[in-house]
Amino acid sequence: MQQNSQTETVDKIKGVGESAVSALKQMGIQTLEDLFCYYPYRYDNYEIKDLTTAADGEHVTVAGKVQSAPLLTFYARKRSRISVRVLCGRQLITVIAFNRPYLKRSLNFGDQVTVTGKWEKYRAVLTASEFHKGLRQNEERIAPVYSVREGLSVRRMRNIVRQAFHQFPDYIHESLPRDMLSAYKLTGRKEAVHEIHFPSERTRLKQARRRLVYDEFLNYELKMQGYKLSRRKVEHGTAMTLKQDQIDKFIHSLPFSLTHAQRQVIQEIIGDMASEFAMNRLLQGDVGSGKTVVAAIALYAAVSAGFQGALMAPTEILASQHADHLQKLFAPFDISTALLTGNVRGRKRRILLDNLKNGNIDILIGTHALIQDDVHFRQLGLVITDEQHRFGVEQRKRLRVKGKDPDVLYMTATPIPRTLALSVFGDMDVSTINELPGGRKKIRTYWVRHEMMQRVINFIKKQLLQGKQAYVICPLIEESEQLDVQNALDVHAHLSAALSGFQVGLMHGKLSAEEKAEVMNGFAGNKIRVLVSTTVVEVGVNVPNATLMVIYDADRFGLAQLHQLRGRVGRGSSQSYCILVADTGSETAKEKLRLMTETTDGFRLSESDLKLRGPGDFFGKLQSGVPDFKLADVVHDFRTLQTARRDAMRLVRDPHFWKDDSFRLLRQPLVDAGIMDLHLD
Repeated sequence: MQQNSQTETVDKIKGVGESAVSALKQMGIQTLEDLFCYYPYRYDNYEIKDLTTAADGEHVTVAGKVQSAPLLTFYARKRSRISVRVLCGRQLITVIAFNRPYLKRSLNFGDQVTVTGKWEKYRAVLTASEFHKGLRQNEERIAPVYSVREGLSVRRMRNIVRQAFHQFPDYIHESLPRDMLSAYKLTGRKEAVHEIHFPSERTRLKQARRRLVYDEFLNYELKMQGYKLSRRKVEHGTAMTLKQDQIDKFIHSLPFSLTHAQRQVIQEIIGDMASEFAMNRLLQGDVGSGKTVVAAIALYAAVSAGFQGALMAPTEILASQHADHLQKLFAPFDISTALLTGNVRGRKRRILLDNLKNGNIDILIGTHALIQDDVHFRQLGLVITDEQHRFGVEQRKRLRVKGKDPDVLYMTATPIPRTLALSVFGDMDVSTINELPGGRKKIRTYWVRHEMMQRVINFIKKQLLQGKQAYVICPLIEESEQLDVQNALDVHAHLSAALSGFQVGLMHGKLSAEEKAEVMNGFAGNKIRVLVSTTVVEVGVNVPNATLMVIYDADRFGLAQLHQLRGRVGRGSSQSYCILVADTGSETAKEKLRLMTETTDGFRLSESDLKLRGPGDFFGKLQSGVPDFKLADVVHDFRTLQTARRDAMRLVRDPHFWKDDSFRLLRQPLVDAGIMDLHLD
């Protein structure tokens, strides 16, 4: 019987008592498997350094022989300093160690020592952080450092892991068949796990990490591809009988031509809708790339095939805008649309819901009000969720279950880096609009300091005199004692005085839905010329006459958010501008603002944002489903992720994967998740 590290508990390790078991449990370690997969987060380098190649200020380890009697001095309440001359190769250096008075007695002329510390090249001085008599053993040259809890030191953790390897040498099993190990020249799993904890040399550590990163990605991708195939088996969907001639007629009625990228994604979506499998697709595109018209074509296709459609947006402003836009596009056709938000109440709501249930409403647009229990469709065939990452998983699921396995299209104007699109949305098909409509001028972006605000106000006035409109964005609604940043109320008052003769509107999250609608209608109708706002206008708001975006304290916003805000302008044929106002000393903030002035490419910015913030932070506090890999990094290990994804797609479709014993350990996580034998004939 094969010994199992997943069931054997850490209290079986010799020398591990109750207090250590308790500390390990707090770290999420209960079994040997947990322990073996609790990887070091860094390594202390005790490899012997040749000082002739060491840089000034470098942290190094040297070996040498004592050449002088240690000199001990005391200062400041029993603190001590000891200095001793040590010959390292051909170089005589001074080693200084603080608060180690015992070295005075233990060090003798000619003793072999190993010292780790900061090297001052020009003084030939090494300030010791660690001091050992004799030479370190080979296995200690690269020492693992673990994140530990109180009650457990790093040294104790090393000893526990070492004892586990010694006591249970046969508990780590190979999960990959020989042909895969050979094809990718991968280290065996047992050797890789041992090397990651106790590296013998840098090259082998690198190889061990490569193997374990591949394992993490492959296990994750197997689940993603497994979910994808299992959903196809369970959620058969309805193969819509689409009328291509009617779809073409609708496309020809549009007041503009589609881009090549739009036509491409429309074909992908229409193909899914005609398939017997329920669509589960993410549509991503840069701001202003024309995702809404793609959604309109998909909705039209569903209605022309006899189904109803639903479009859910995160805010009432965006839902209302979608409703107005779709109503205009569908005006020449016999398609009824309705808007359902929290604002629709009483008799009006009851009539709307009756019409929806009876099939008199073809397309329902709204906010999360769409997922309330009393909302029933006659035959829901297509669900579109706009800005999908702003809704939790449960909210999206509740809209989906209102139909019988309807086709689902998720849209986002936050360009998702390819690295995250593969990992976060691994169980979905991804369509990308990577082309903007022609005729638009590139938005000119500038970064200025607060001291230049009068010039910015003069520029706002210049735009207004040309008949244009402007947004002014502030990070806060009201003044804050904690933050020295501009707030919308003060800026509104200041600009109202500075721009007398022009109406300055105010928009923020504390306004009621009616008040927001009144302000937005005033701005859309050019009655309000300057809109001072918090980030409630970040997504989807479309006023083509607005040509200027001013963002106060721009360093306080994320790169993706700045790009979204900038995307509110540049929607007409006139030249548009974005002015970032920020006084900042942070290098990350400077890099962020510099990138904004260099490019308007949302995908390039999203890749940079991912590198600046890391995968876990990319979506901020919003629900994102970013997988929590222990070793793997979706940015730096992207090629390995691509390989693992290809392998997973091949394996789950291979009947041998579901039957051969050589794949048993790879299959186990899928079996545990209830995903079994998805081989499609």
